[in-house]
Amino acid sequence: MMKAIGIVLAGGNSNRMRELSNKRAIAAMPIAGSFRGVDFVLSNMSNSHVQKVAVFTQYNAKSLNEHLNSSKWWDFGRKQGGLFLFTPTTTPQNSYWYRGTADAIAQNLDYLKNSHEPYVIIASGDGIYKLNYNKVLEYHISKKADITVVVSKLDERDDPSRFGIVNVDSDDRITEFEEKPIGANSQLVSTGIYVIRRRLLIELIEKSMQEEKYDFVKDILIRYRSIKKIYAYKMDSYWSNISSVESYYRTNMDFLNPEIRDYFFRQYPDVYSKVYDLPPAKYNAGAEVKNSLVSSGCIINGKVENSILFKDVFVGKDCTIKNSIILNDVYIGDNTHIENCIVESRDTIRANMNYVGKEDDIKIVIEKNERYAL
Repeated sequence: MMKAIGIVLAGGNSNRMRELSNKRAIAAMPIAGSFRGVDFVLSNMSNSHVQKVAVFTQYNAKSLNEHLNSSKWWDFGRKQGGLFLFTPTTTPQNSYWYRGTADAIAQNLDYLKNSHEPYVIIASGDGIYKLNYNKVLEYHISKKADITVVVSKLDERDDPSRFGIVNVDSDDRITEFEEKPIGANSQLVSTGIYVIRRRLLIELIEKSMQEEKYDFVKDILIRYRSIKKIYAYKMDSYWSNISSVESYYRTNMDFLNPEIRDYFFRQYPDVYSKVYDLPPAKYNAGAEVKNSLVSSGCIINGKVENSILFKDVFVGKDCTIKNSIILNDVYIGDNTHIENCIVESRDTIRANMNYVGKEDDIKIVIEKNERYAL
């Protein structure tokens, strides 16, 4: 039995996602053919035997709520515990949306107060990784830490100004924490995964609210870093954050690498998702597929190379799709060329179209055709 409850912060929106976040929260972004961003953190919670998990949603939460409509996919639906969805709600005391991560926790403080587990694991919904939170908890306890922050090495392809950059001393205690610096003086980034004692969290959040400070990183981690013992837990396996178009595209493309695919889908523990009953992909005469992920429900009549096709994608005759991500339920008409693009879900691409982005400037394709119009 795990001694912690979970909080998943999935309210986020980022203008770095360009048009992709017009439809959905980042945590609901499709990943690797049949998953969504939030599946990874929920699977980690479930595999670490955290039985009670709250997901805080806010921005564009509809598709996220639909995806989380049953807790059984991640095995949270037992008599103890469960999966809880908390959307901002107005009360006689409060009429605000969540004004920040600390405020989101504050508005749901009852969830913490009514639990009895001694620890809380807080994680964001836009990280793609596998992690046994028990190991972090053991580390946290052995260091006698007040807060433990899981950190990862900055990928050289990444922009440090998207992250919190951390410096540690020889004992891995955090000495500096800079939120979204222009230039990084350290290679360690915060993954947005924290372990903290439940009572301490309640105390720190209540204090922040009295002072009208609403951000967990700025107003708690950075503010208390010399008063409280804040330690870094170094994670050395795959970790990626999908909250910009570039990193979203790259993370999906990483799954075309057999080692990464093997790590996530063939090695214990598993990653779970909501299961849709769809027929297997169908390859008709003329289909040619190389190094691609093709999900169930797809029908392929053309060429697909180095690409990821999500569920229910139809590829017409004489099409070429290269280095692209096609989201769910897209119809691609005959003789269409798509390269270095992300095609938004439920699009209809007419025949003979040509969409080409650049490797360093991925094009987002959103067709406004109504497929069902007369």
